[in-house]
Amino acid sequence: MKPILINMKRILIIIVVMFVLLMDAHADGTRFCISTEKKASVIVVDKRDWTGVIRASRDLSEDVRKVTGTPCAVAFAPATPEGNILVGTIGKSKLIDRLIKQKKLDVSQVKGKWETFVIDVVEGNLVVAGSDRRGTIYGLYEISRRIGVSPWYWWADVSVPHKPELYWDCGRYESQEPTVRYRGVFINDEDWGLKPWSSHNFEKELGDIGPKTYARVCELLLRLRANMLAPAMHSCTGAFYSHPESKQVADSFGIIITTSHCEPLLLNNAAQSEWDQSRDGDWNYKTNRETIYGKWNNRLSEAAQYENIYTLAMRGLHDAGLRGNLPMDERVQLIGRVFEDQRQLLTSHIKAKVEDIPQIFVPYKETMDIYENGLKVPDDVTLVWVDDNYGYLKRVSSPEEQRRAGGSGVYYHLSYLGAPHDYLWLNTTPPVLMYEELKKAYDAGADRYWLLNVGDIKPMELGIQTFVDMAWDIHSFNIDNVNRHQPQMLAALFGPEHEKTFQSMLDDYYRLAWSRKPEYMGWEYEWDDAAHTGLKSTEYSFQNYCDAQQRLLDYERLSSLAQSLDDGSPAYFEMVRFPIQAAYQMNRKFLMAQLNQELVAKGQHAQANWAAKQMEAAFDSINALNTQYNNLLGGKWDGMMAVPPGFCALYHNKPDVTYTQGAGESPVCLLPTPEPLDKCHLVNLSDYESKSQDARLVKGLGYDWQVMQLGQATYSFPEVTSDTIEVTLYILPFWPLYTGRSNAVSISVDGGVPQTFENTFVEYSRSWKDQVMRNGAVCRLQFAIDKTKKQHTISLAAKDSYQMVQRVIIDWGGLKPSYVGPSSLYNQ
Repeated sequence: MKPILINMKRILIIIVVMFVLLMDAHADGTRFCISTEKKASVIVVDKRDWTGVIRASRDLSEDVRKVTGTPCAVAFAPATPEGNILVGTIGKSKLIDRLIKQKKLDVSQVKGKWETFVIDVVEGNLVVAGSDRRGTIYGLYEISRRIGVSPWYWWADVSVPHKPELYWDCGRYESQEPTVRYRGVFINDEDWGLKPWSSHNFEKELGDIGPKTYARVCELLLRLRANMLAPAMHSCTGAFYSHPESKQVADSFGIIITTSHCEPLLLNNAAQSEWDQSRDGDWNYKTNRETIYGKWNNRLSEAAQYENIYTLAMRGLHDAGLRGNLPMDERVQLIGRVFEDQRQLLTSHIKAKVEDIPQIFVPYKETMDIYENGLKVPDDVTLVWVDDNYGYLKRVSSPEEQRRAGGSGVYYHLSYLGAPHDYLWLNTTPPVLMYEELKKAYDAGADRYWLLNVGDIKPMELGIQTFVDMAWDIHSFNIDNVNRHQPQMLAALFGPEHEKTFQSMLDDYYRLAWSRKPEYMGWEYEWDDAAHTGLKSTEYSFQNYCDAQQRLLDYERLSSLAQSLDDGSPAYFEMVRFPIQAAYQMNRKFLMAQLNQELVAKGQHAQANWAAKQMEAAFDSINALNTQYNNLLGGKWDGMMAVPPGFCALYHNKPDVTYTQGAGESPVCLLPTPEPLDKCHLVNLSDYESKSQDARLVKGLGYDWQVMQLGQATYSFPEVTSDTIEVTLYILPFWPLYTGRSNAVSISVDGGVPQTFENTFVEYSRSWKDQVMRNGAVCRLQFAIDKTKKQHTISLAAKDSYQMVQRVIIDWGGLKPSYVGPSSLYNQ
């Protein structure tokens, strides 16, 4: 009997092993083996499904190959019995519809919804079913993301970690509808990055930004779960429709084309091929309606068959105001007529009710004035509210506007070319500011359309990721967790053990750029009068409060930390080391030039010579960083990275320094040595008392990286030796929510009569330009005070609760001149 028992044991072992292996592949219908190093599943798709779905299926196959080395074959239905990945769109794929009819696949939570999908294991197959074409595509890329392929694998060169086996072990997964319907990016001001890179490197056979470049852009957008693109449109670039394949490429991916505020009905009048004044006449609808109308008609004839979002109304040529110098009432009437003509054109080319055709009106710059002077926008048209180009929304929908059928959206900037100064080089918009403004708009109904101006795409990767993730699911973010979003992204890419370090690094990086972006360090204003034009010394002080020394030290430490974590990967250099070290060297360049001039004035020529050489070294370091970027991966990004000069900026140049021959060089000690404050007090914003539920401390904004959001808050401060104090208040430069709302902040001392600061300004006025450059509005108010008291209080309150205070200084004779006053170091 012993041999029989042994055989029985062997048989039992074999049965158990086979059962375990089977369960390993399809345990409880929830686990599915996608691939091993030797064998991969077959991706099966209906050949009648959308082109974009078939293309994304091939992307998933390639993604699997990146991870395991073995790609999935892609085959058209019918499928073999099991072990396949079945992909399809509900109502488009017989493969998926059959499973639904047989009640093997439950799609009740996604069917009929916008861009949703379900992933489930059904009868030994992994099934990806989308409610529409992008829903299916997002489902495929969801698998790619979970097996370790970053959306940035190509655009930021994120490496793909090797795995010997790949499993879907997430069970049944159903996506929710995106919180914002249309989500995408605007490639803009491409003259100094994307255009030279594409023309002379990536797409040099065309010599332009064309279908090859747009294919890469469209893939990135879909992997990020975005769905629309506003193509590059500067005059240096061939218009999007001048290369017919570009629109076909976008459609083959399933990407919606939208256009900027100055491209009505998909027509780019900045491109000479689209509008040539010598050929077409004046871009003036009052005097040249027939020609303009004909251009729009022709564009719709070639483009209306594709999925588009149509910009209505019109502005001047490119980013200029409406032509004709008309009085306001005539402008309102003219744009009203433009609306009528454009909507008639749309219905003549598209077989749909006009209210079902996606249309937007963007009240940007002068068109905001036209709108607020009585322009009637059709109720089904989406109002797209804009920021002031610097991250602060100019308004959101009023309660009346929130009832409109067309809803609203936002157009937001990570990059900008214009007055008072460009910022085209580095991504320095803090995630908390982005969230605060976008959530403000969303809460007022802006869930229809979010467009992000991303410049050249690179190096805006982190900001783009935060924006599209918020647009996909704004409810997963709040004012407390949004600041952790980008560190968590970096930790996922470069090691979870570094998450706290990445948090510290990004906090310092954004904080230092908050008071002055690297592009602004030349202290120049662009398109301005002679007094404000040209490079100047900064207002950071080497004498008072160690402003300049502390800034240099913080940047130096940050740069060294970024260097110490460098893993040698191109991705780390592009997303972490380059922006940090480039920002440091730009600050070093200008602060050392300033120090040189100050030391020359004091007759300290050897020290001045040393500072001059430091400036030279910083200038050379910037060039070296740009060169290193362009030479990555054998020159993959050659032409992409430079310090963009814009049309009239000077910050990319060397500032003037004086080098005294024969004086030698002597280093200067730049360690900050703060002295105790005398006859002034810096309020510690975290030490507040409040009975207001609206008052809260918000981290991730402000000069000291925390702000007080009002509400009402009261602070204590010690006795003073004067009968009068001056309170200096720095607040965030918000705009009122809409007409009738307020930026007012009231300040009272010791319970006395409050004084009110209302931050009123006119766009492009001197006060507005100053607060843009400083990233803060400032007021100074005087109060009588009882100097016999040992303790005092100061209370702050806002009429509208979104106001934020970033610094409060109380002075009775000791405050010294500085850029934005003493920092929070003086509270430590």
